[in-house]
Amino acid sequence: MPLVRRTLLAATTAALARPILVRPVLAQPAWPAGRPIEIVVPFAPGGGMDAMARTIAPFLAARLPGARVIVSNKAGAGGQVGTEAVANAAPDGFTLGACATPTVLSQPIERPVRWHPAELTWLAQVVEDPCGLFVRADSPLRDLPGLLAAARRQPGDLAYGTAGIGGDDHIAALLLEEKAGVRLNHIPFNGTSQILVPLLGGQLDVGAFNLSEALPLLRDRAIRGIALAAPERGAAAPGIPTYREGGVDLAFSAGRGLFGPPRLPEPVRTALEAALAAILADPAWAEAAARAGLILHPLVGAPYREAALGGEAALRALWERHPWKE
Repeated sequence: MPLVRRTLLAATTAALARPILVRPVLAQPAWPAGRPIEIVVPFAPGGGMDAMARTIAPFLAARLPGARVIVSNKAGAGGQVGTEAVANAAPDGFTLGACATPTVLSQPIERPVRWHPAELTWLAQVVEDPCGLFVRADSPLRDLPGLLAAARRQPGDLAYGTAGIGGDDHIAALLLEEKAGVRLNHIPFNGTSQILVPLLGGQLDVGAFNLSEALPLLRDRAIRGIALAAPERGAAAPGIPTYREGGVDLAFSAGRGLFGPPRLPEPVRTALEAALAAILADPAWAEAAARAGLILHPLVGAPYREAALGGEAALRALWERHPWKE
C-alpha cells in the first residue's frame, strides 16, 4: 500500500474511533432582539383601545422569546390612518394593530380606505365593551326616556360626542335614533379622551362611549350613566340600566382586539395566536385586565374572524337605510 494511502487510512480509522462531539443548534427567537413589535392604536391615548393595547403589550412580550413590544398612537380620520398603516405594513409580525368592530368594518362601507376586512389577519378579540350614553353629574338628563323626550322636543339639537364617524358608538346612536324615532346632533372627535373635556365642561350634552372608558369618571362621580346597550346589567356598573329597560330593544358593543396585515405567514400567525391564547387564559392577565377596567370576551383566530366579519351585512343594510356621513 502506498505511503500516502496508508497514512490517510490510519487517520480516518483514528477519527472514527474517537467520540463525535456535536454542538447543539440553539433555537432562534421568532422575533430577533433589536427590533420591537409595534402595536398601532389608531386613536389618541387614553381611550379603551389604548388601554387594551397597553395592558396586553407586556404579556405579549413575555410570551414571545426575544420580543419587545411597544404601543404607538396614530390617530386620524376616525381610526382610518392607523388602521391603514397596519393593513399596508410588511407581513413580518413586527407591525400589529389594535382595532374595534364595527369601526374596521364600517369605514370601508362609508368611504374609500386602503384595506379589505376579509383580508386582514384577525388574531384575537380581547374585549367586548358595551356602548353607553353618559352625562355630566349635574345634567338635567336623568335617564334614557328623558333623553329621548328632550330629543323629540328639539329634533337635531341634542348634541352627543363619539370617538369618530362610523365607530361603534356612532353606529349604536344611529340604531337608537332609528328604533326610537328621534334625531340627534352628532359631534365626532378623534378618540374618546377628546370627548371628556367638553362633556365635563358642559359644552356637550351627552358622551357616547364604552363602559370601560367611563368607569374611572363614574367612580369619581364626575359623570352619570344614562343607559348601556348591553343585553343585561353587568357587575362593572350594576346601577346603570340597559337600553331595553329604557324602552329601546337594542344591544350593541365594541369588540376590541389585535390584527395583523394581510398574508401574515403561517408560522408567525400561529405563534401570535398561541401566545395570545395563553395570555387570555392566564389568571395574572385577568387580574391586570380587571385593574385596567377591561371587560373581557376572548376569541382567538378563526372564531374572532367569524364573529367580526359576521356583522358586515347588517352594517351594509344600515348604510342603505341611513348613510352615516357625519
